[in-house]
Amino acid sequence: MKKTKKEMINPAIAALPLCRQTFRSKVTKHWQFYLIVALPILFFLVFRYFPMYGILLAFKNRYSVSKGIWNSAWAQPYGLGQFKKFFSNPSALRTMWNTFSISMYALFASIPLAVIMAIGLNECRSQKWKKAVQLVTYAPYFISTVVMVAILLQFLDPSMGVFNGLRRLLGLKTINYMGEPKLFKHIYVWSALWQNTGYNAIIYLAALTGINPELYEAARVDGVNKWQKIWYVDLPCIRSTIIIMFIMNMGYVMSLGFEKVFLMQNALNLETSEIMSTYVYKMGLLSSDFAYSTAIDLLNSVINIILILTFNKLTKLVSDEGGIW
Repeated sequence: MKKTKKEMINPAIAALPLCRQTFRSKVTKHWQFYLIVALPILFFLVFRYFPMYGILLAFKNRYSVSKGIWNSAWAQPYGLGQFKKFFSNPSALRTMWNTFSISMYALFASIPLAVIMAIGLNECRSQKWKKAVQLVTYAPYFISTVVMVAILLQFLDPSMGVFNGLRRLLGLKTINYMGEPKLFKHIYVWSALWQNTGYNAIIYLAALTGINPELYEAARVDGVNKWQKIWYVDLPCIRSTIIIMFIMNMGYVMSLGFEKVFLMQNALNLETSEIMSTYVYKMGLLSSDFAYSTAIDLLNSVINIILILTFNKLTKLVSDEGGIW
């Protein structure tokens, strides 16, 4: 076999197997690309994969700083003592249900509203009006969580709030909105919809703008009206985007945002406002029971994985669009 010029110059390369020669030549030729790719890989290794070692805490009886994670005593029986402790807690199922119900409520309300807003903006012919609506609806997304909750508390205040002021004008009794457990979910979800719907509509608006114009021309030839065009052209064309967004959001059902719930939480609404993330915070950081809080958070992640796999499979069964994978 005739040696290449590079092999004649560098005998070390010639001694390498062919597959290693190919990989080394690729790295040498495209080293800038591999350097760029190495940075995010390093990030995920350091901040995502190496910390997984801490999952062992979920199977320990009690974390000891002096002994470290590995040498701390294992929870009994079979390392599942912390999970048994959680499910023996009378409030465990309620906490899980609060997390699941609020997330599903928000999910099934946010996607239709975002789709409706995207279709409305897509049908708008006045560019000035379209830009004005986009500005007004996108702006709340950039309000911080702390400011958002402060606005809610001001508007819903029993004595000085706008809503109770209107009730007094109508001769109705004032309501302590933040102290009513049954109102917590509605306040949380609809304030989130006001804040995020405009931003969430962007991806559906992008999908609508990517529809082939020939489909609209064919619909016009068939004599369809505006509502029929939306039903038979727009919605079918963005159905795959809706399904993908739904499945992706299912992976975060049990990972409901901690900050907003914690700031809205008080002793009166704790019955419906206690969720998994706030419970983990209280057990882990306030009570310093790191093993117990790690077990709860691990259980939370497992439930998220099960949900996303289940709904991805169901989507394949009921839709021609299929799932994410």
